[in-house]
Amino acid sequence: MDTELDSAINNALTSIPDCLAAGYVDMSTGMLLNFKTAFEHPHLDFIAAAAADLYRGKTVMEVERIWNNARGIQGKHGYFQDITVQSENHLHIFLRGKKFQDHVGVFVCNISANLGMALSLSRKAMPLIEQAF
Repeated sequence: MDTELDSAINNALTSIPDCLAAGYVDMSTGMLLNFKTAFEHPHLDFIAAAAADLYRGKTVMEVERIWNNARGIQGKHGYFQDITVQSENHLHIFLRGKKFQDHVGVFVCNISANLGMALSLSRKAMPLIEQAF
């Protein structure tokens, strides 16, 4: 794996409070480009699929089309940028890339993490991850 991307992902993992996992997904290919965890995770293969479903599900695509049309935006522009999902034990943060709209940063934190801080530091890490790619 690319050492710059490894370094950027590791930096996100260690700089985001209570972060358990950080990764980078290419939705156009369905590939998990890089992923680091603070623990053994048995279902990494589902991360890329989950990100693609969140941003490219049929209903989401229709909502984006309607909103983009209403705002006069033409072409492929992702309306939804940041998505947070809170499960019983984890906070999942998905950030669409600015440089590469088909790429998504994935950050998983303990549910005890401060949402605002985790989101802010995830947003700070994302340009570094994109640059490293």
